[in-house]
Amino acid sequence: MATSLFSLLQIKSIILKNRIVISPMCQYSAEDGFANDWHLVHLGARAIGGAGLVIQEATAVSPEGRISPCDLGIWSDEHIEKYKQITAFILSQNAFPGIQLAHAGRKASISTPWQGNRKLTHDEGGWTTVAPSAIPYHDNEAMLPLEMTREDIKRVVGDFREAARRAREAGYKVLEIHGAHGYLQHQFLSPLINHRTDEYGGSFENRIRFMLETIDAVRLEWPGDLPLFVRLSGTDWAEGGWNEDETVALAKILKENGVDIIDCSSGGAVSYQKIPVGPNYQVPIAERVKKEAHICTGAVGLITEAQQAEDIIKDGKADLVFFAREALRDPNIALTFAHDLHADVIWPKQYERAQLED
Repeated sequence: MATSLFSLLQIKSIILKNRIVISPMCQYSAEDGFANDWHLVHLGARAIGGAGLVIQEATAVSPEGRISPCDLGIWSDEHIEKYKQITAFILSQNAFPGIQLAHAGRKASISTPWQGNRKLTHDEGGWTTVAPSAIPYHDNEAMLPLEMTREDIKRVVGDFREAARRAREAGYKVLEIHGAHGYLQHQFLSPLINHRTDEYGGSFENRIRFMLETIDAVRLEWPGDLPLFVRLSGTDWAEGGWNEDETVALAKILKENGVDIIDCSSGGAVSYQKIPVGPNYQVPIAERVKKEAHICTGAVGLITEAQQAEDIIKDGKADLVFFAREALRDPNIALTFAHDLHADVIWPKQYERAQLED
């Protein structure tokens, strides 16, 4: 049976076999930024499970850019070897490997979720964080982030460029810049966090400057025939913060600067946000950006059922559907949804007998 969710999508030189994307999800299982067999099996399982695109978790462009000490990194050429194994396996399953490049900014130096998601001290292996302005995420934090100098900004832009080179060498076919969830790129965008008075703060044009400089630097290393995504928080869900109008305006500029898809999420900038969480709660953001900026979008957030995802694509609200927690619950989410929608897809030959009725 023909379905919208299982239709092909060409983005530059790659053709996705369906519209199902595994969202970047931190595993907090690395040491010194190095991937290991956990990452190979975790990401490989989702490729076996039928997703068209599998995007690796937020991968730090520098040690201080990690959310936690257990995050993946791509600041060293030595990181590349294991990534090559991961990308090769994903490709062998007729899926495409993607990577999300990230810098956590003031939200860095945090313990793992099972250790309380708390700010780490230097004695605990933490480090001094950086941000556009010396404003902490929580008011009671003992140490303020350091306000970045122009030299700091230039260095981080260079870190993203080098990370893009390594991603290319490691065999990734899609690159996503993490500009959402209150991490460094988003921190520059949001007036609630960015109180700078130089060319990187104040006006909309100034607050997007760091993002645009990063995109320009990344494109010097990332092949022009491979897709470039940007994940944005469509709104801060807080008064006076980054909003949907600015997201649409930025999306138009990003399209002109070589970005192919806006991965539409929201929130994460400030601790006092008020998010109206519910099924499809971020889909209207993806729909608005798609229609007003005339760029392909991805929808994400409490999308848990096959027909729900099918309707998003069929009704033209987004071009891709990203799955995070639901893909943790079901690594075979694409095969499950294909079964639910009676879609005609090719299963891994090792799993074909699962299609037979008992």
